[in-house]
Amino acid sequence: MSMIWLLHLCLNLAEIPRVFVHCLRHQNAAQQHLDKHGDESSKCSRMKKSLAPRCRDIERQAGYLRPEHCAPPPACPHSDAMWFIWDCCGLVCAVITWCLVFYAEFVVVFVMLLPAKSLLYSLINGVLFNALAILALASHARAMCTDPGAVPKGNATKEFIESLQLKPGQVVYKCPKCCSIKPDRAHHCSVCKRCIRKMDHHCPWVNNCVGENNQKYFVLFTMYIALISLHSLLMVAFHFIFCFESDWTKCSSFSPPATVILLILLCFEGLLFLIFTSVMFGTQVHSICTDETGIEQLKKEEKRWAKRTKWMNMRVVFGHPFSIAWLSPFATPDHGKANLYQYVV
Repeated sequence: MSMIWLLHLCLNLAEIPRVFVHCLRHQNAAQQHLDKHGDESSKCSRMKKSLAPRCRDIERQAGYLRPEHCAPPPACPHSDAMWFIWDCCGLVCAVITWCLVFYAEFVVVFVMLLPAKSLLYSLINGVLFNALAILALASHARAMCTDPGAVPKGNATKEFIESLQLKPGQVVYKCPKCCSIKPDRAHHCSVCKRCIRKMDHHCPWVNNCVGENNQKYFVLFTMYIALISLHSLLMVAFHFIFCFESDWTKCSSFSPPATVILLILLCFEGLLFLIFTSVMFGTQVHSICTDETGIEQLKKEEKRWAKRTKWMNMRVVFGHPFSIAWLSPFATPDHGKANLYQYVV
């Protein structure tokens, strides 16, 4: 009897490894089945997530990713409200600009034109220089006090995002600094503290950004400053020639040393601003013709917008159609249908 019991015990012990291997096989098969279905479910979830509208934050800051944290924009913004940036550096540069123009006006009128013997020479140059100076200062004022194209602040709300009616795969960009949905080709300005459409750069001399709405006035400002600088240099050259041929006491109402110092300072100012504004004018015209802002050139951003001819790009900035108003800082350009921009890319 004991022998039979020992035989059964040995047979049962021999079956244990086979049962253990069979259980492991079943467990591995079940795990593979779960992994397969888990991968399929994760793929489905990823596909659903990719098809859902995406909202990118340019700096990936979690504190700004929630639209409910953004205050809604003003209900009825005043489009005719004057734009002005309270920046100390910009205000100082703007005041210096006006003072330099007034200094050139003083030297040209009181040192060179009034003491001149030829009335016709004084009249023609006086009218021309003063007209260019008035246009330059008017262009500066319009460039400084015109909204460059600021995006509504705090419009990254649920209501606004839903109003865009995003389609699957579309992307909107949200600025974490001013809590606004950025249109295509808009960049944030740390001085203006706003996102500016087609922002070229922030210029302290006009105390404002150069953007979509005031680029015309900035181009006119650089052009007229370059013209009055060139005009003043030519008049200084003629004045020196005239004074060398005659008595210095007769060619100016000031003393000869004071006259020389005033003219040399005007030469230095005119030469400096002629070079600076000519370069700025050339770069701005090139930027307009190529339809690529200064920031886009520096960042080498890919051109995702529609390409237009150079003439059409000029008309977008200066207005439709071509007229003498292109040269007037008092005329607001009509951008027409070419000024459209989009929030969704």
